[in-house]
Amino acid sequence: MTPAGLARRLGTGDAVVVGLSAMIGAGVFAAFPPAAAAAGGRLPAALGIAAVVAYCNAISSARLAARYPASGGTYVYGRRRLGDLWGFLAGWGFVVGKTASCAAMALTVGAYLAPGHARLFALAAVAALTGLNLVGVHKSMLAARTLTAAVIAVLLAVVAAGLAGHAAAPAGPGATASGWDVLQAAGLLFFAFAGYARIATLGEEVREPERVIPRAILWSLTITLLLYAAVAATVLHVLGPARLAAATAPLVDAVTAAGAPGLAPVVRAGAAAAALGSLLALILGVSRTVFAMARDRHLPAALDAVSGRHGVPHRAEAAVGVAVAALVVTTDLRGAIGFSSFGVLGYYAVANAAALTLRRDEGAPWRPVPVLGLAGCLVLAATLPTASVLRGLAVFAVGALVWLVTRRRAVPAPGR
Repeated sequence: MTPAGLARRLGTGDAVVVGLSAMIGAGVFAAFPPAAAAAGGRLPAALGIAAVVAYCNAISSARLAARYPASGGTYVYGRRRLGDLWGFLAGWGFVVGKTASCAAMALTVGAYLAPGHARLFALAAVAALTGLNLVGVHKSMLAARTLTAAVIAVLLAVVAAGLAGHAAAPAGPGATASGWDVLQAAGLLFFAFAGYARIATLGEEVREPERVIPRAILWSLTITLLLYAAVAATVLHVLGPARLAAATAPLVDAVTAAGAPGLAPVVRAGAAAAALGSLLALILGVSRTVFAMARDRHLPAALDAVSGRHGVPHRAEAAVGVAVAALVVTTDLRGAIGFSSFGVLGYYAVANAAALTLRRDEGAPWRPVPVLGLAGCLVLAATLPTASVLRGLAVFAVGALVWLVTRRRAVPAPGR
């Protein structure tokens, strides 16, 4: 038993399932069109770059989680290793980026279930899941495994239909994208890998965490990359870059164009289920970070409240739900993906920088890993669409101002 009383029951296989359930979600149903608009036929190369950066980020996060097994993720690591400002900016980037991710997941539900009324369905999904979270309803591990298995089955069916179908017309414009375009696509595709570091949060429940967690991260990322690569190759083969870039429900379009329209309802249902599952988990995660930052007085103290009846941070939950609904109304799916990627890449940049300060006796990773992760995060963030970069920089600037205003009343970070 650990000091907190948690039993170390999870082995490598269990941790891999956790990683797969966190990564293989709605991102694969939504991220390919904006990435194809940037990279064209070089989409697979962009996917590989995104996976390398994701792996570095996950390893850095895993080592930090082993050192600081506390709620808050990089918000905690940044405060402990780099100073209060950087921890705050990491938490701010997470909250803003993942709130945009919530909006993207909600819009994905609408795009696949009701293309003509996507925003209305998205708002309904946000309201329903926020309501569920307010009464303490959480995804169980069994539900996560079942959902993951169903989504994988749908993706494999798309690949099989594409292989049996006919290739698209020649690739046309966009197939000879520049290196900058490929990096931009990689930044957008990073959205589809979000969630991999959730394995690191199991440090207190995994047997031999220093060995199992890095291994599980590697396996789950490898399996996810292979599956995503197969799907990317399939939709490019069937639709071509131009049609893929213009698609609102690309996997539905792919099975229809491949001559298997009977699969379209299954794909729509799979995408909606994946998006709903991701949205539920995201709202939970964002609200807990908001709650932690309010507890430290970096956000309004009114959000530091727990429902006596249901035992959940109900004010933080409600605030996140309202913010997501506002984004659903004011942005589109592609804009939400770019904005989310910028915020989350900033979050993991801080994680890599914090990992660079670890000593060998503190479990420091092989130094090139956080160096490459930090550089990769900064480069991918810089190459995102200009509107996403400008909005992201403005949001972080606002975050710095908030920190200046709140730092005197904030709870000091503990020492290393």
